[in-house]
Amino acid sequence: MAWVYVQFGSLPQAVGILYGVKPVIIAIILQALWSLGRTAVKTRFLAVVGLVGLVLSFLGVNPLIVIFALGSITGLGQWISMQKKQEKPTLRSLVLLLATPLLAYVVQMAAATAYSTPSSSGLWPIFLLFLKIGSVVFGSGYVLLAFLRGDIVVHLHWLTDSQLIDAVAIGQVTPGPVFTTATFIGYLLAGPSGALVATVGIFIPAFILVAISGPLIPRIRQSHIAGAFLDGVIVASLALIAFVTYELARTALVDVATIILAIASSLLLIRFRINSAWLVLAGAVVGLLRFAL
Repeated sequence: MAWVYVQFGSLPQAVGILYGVKPVIIAIILQALWSLGRTAVKTRFLAVVGLVGLVLSFLGVNPLIVIFALGSITGLGQWISMQKKQEKPTLRSLVLLLATPLLAYVVQMAAATAYSTPSSSGLWPIFLLFLKIGSVVFGSGYVLLAFLRGDIVVHLHWLTDSQLIDAVAIGQVTPGPVFTTATFIGYLLAGPSGALVATVGIFIPAFILVAISGPLIPRIRQSHIAGAFLDGVIVASLALIAFVTYELARTALVDVATIILAIASSLLLIRFRINSAWLVLAGAVVGLLRFAL
């Protein structure tokens, strides 16, 4: 599909298909955001934390910093609450909470230094970029879009917003629709070799982290502070999804027809739970008809 996009993506038929599919993709992301938000935002405090994350995202704060800073805020809130109840949270927990955003910043700066080549997207920078993204994506696959946009579009300028949403749109017709976007982007940047290293880079951390953390998660959840930290991370992830949806919508919703298509798709997904694959197909048909008439 990436090869077809590179070869024929500028043809009127391909432009028409993507024209109709992009608004549907925005609706799919919104539906995921709605579903996750209903379960993740459990208290007013978490709702406020999510709003803070959204504001920080609009201010241009790095997604990695947003995630770990908000996790620390919710963890700190739980630590203070335990203090008021005269429970005995450890001082080590407080130190870890305060140090986590700083650690995230150091990791981000180290990663940026490793792959920051302004005019080059060689195999090694591509691999390191997707390795980093695969290591920190948390909460939903759609958080990947926030990292992709922040790194590839805003920081490195390897792709445009339009190309990124094209990648997401094409990924929606494949199994594992969000993470296969990495394969597609790798191909756009460096052909088949780029597709391979991007795929390997983004999936390696999942195997390693699941193996390491699987036995630890139940024990971590037994800690009220660690549980609060994870709640904050999840809400921060939702804020990042909301922000990147807004940014991509500015590219996808270009006229009245696309706005109507996005609203109708959102309604069908959220209210009637229509299979998203049918909506993607319908969007493609609408786009073809729009450009044919």
